[in-house]
Amino acid sequence: MSKDCQFCGTSVTLPNKGALVINRKNVDVEQQSELLIDYQDDETMVFQYTTMSNLVTTLELLRKRNTSNFWLHILNLDTKQSFPISIDHLYERLKHPELASIIHNGSFTSHLQPIVDMQTNEVFGYESLLRTTEQSVNPGELFSYAQQSGLQSMLDQKARRSAVKAKSDYLAKGQKIFINFLPSTIYVPEFCLKHTFQIVREFQIEPEDLVFEVVETEKVSDVDHLKRILDTYKASGMKVALDDVGTGYSTLEMLSLLEPDYLKVDRSFIRNCHIDKENQEFLYQVMERAEMIGITVLAEGIETIEEWTWLHQLGVDLGQGYFIGKPQAVPEKEFILP
Repeated sequence: MSKDCQFCGTSVTLPNKGALVINRKNVDVEQQSELLIDYQDDETMVFQYTTMSNLVTTLELLRKRNTSNFWLHILNLDTKQSFPISIDHLYERLKHPELASIIHNGSFTSHLQPIVDMQTNEVFGYESLLRTTEQSVNPGELFSYAQQSGLQSMLDQKARRSAVKAKSDYLAKGQKIFINFLPSTIYVPEFCLKHTFQIVREFQIEPEDLVFEVVETEKVSDVDHLKRILDTYKASGMKVALDDVGTGYSTLEMLSLLEPDYLKVDRSFIRNCHIDKENQEFLYQVMERAEMIGITVLAEGIETIEEWTWLHQLGVDLGQGYFIGKPQAVPEKEFILP
């Protein structure tokens, strides 16, 4: 058995021979003669398996009869240890063991995309973007799989470690590194972020050089919980950012409540900002609100000189995008900008 993920409490490596222990209330096995039940009482049913093929067959039969997701325990028959996992998560791990292995082994590196001060043209920092090393797997595909298999917490943790290591390897003291994180993987901030703080100490990084960036796609509904997460980061001397401001939960009204150090304006508002009046009106509002609260504004997705010039004239603090530089394993140090 491998070491359990400290966040989700499930093991990545499955025992080659074991048993599924299921609460009878969770499943319907009536008239399901194909299922071979090894033990049952009024509360519990046990299905033993001796090969991965046996396990897959049992899961497919259970899923065929029960359309809703439910939790069970996997018992290792050799060690007598068990761990909880949902049937959907277990099924996904069995379907794509190679992806589970990538996450478990931490086969990652970080590519760094430059962020520049739009008023001085100097490098301010870099955003860390996760890449696989041993196999070429699209990061979006990997994060989607992690969500489906219950490995989000583990992937998020490994990604943070890769980013902090990249900061240690390539960036000078004082240069910021922006690190994405998933709020849904942090249940109790004071406990769940201890691992992150240990990594920072291990690589001897100044806390203020780290900017933890909320991934908007999580569609956070518990704003109070998100605020506790951000406050925990800030209490440790780190900075925080809201990503994709202008879509989802990251509306202008949230800025006063969450008090991020940085806000990244969604690229849809940057595209053609030099001619799009609606985008310009939104950006005026963002700059006004940010100045009132004291938040640094970062425009992401800058792809043309016209966009850069208009944003520069508006007074936007920081810029990021292909016009400035693409993500690279070893970051460029200098840029020729207007």
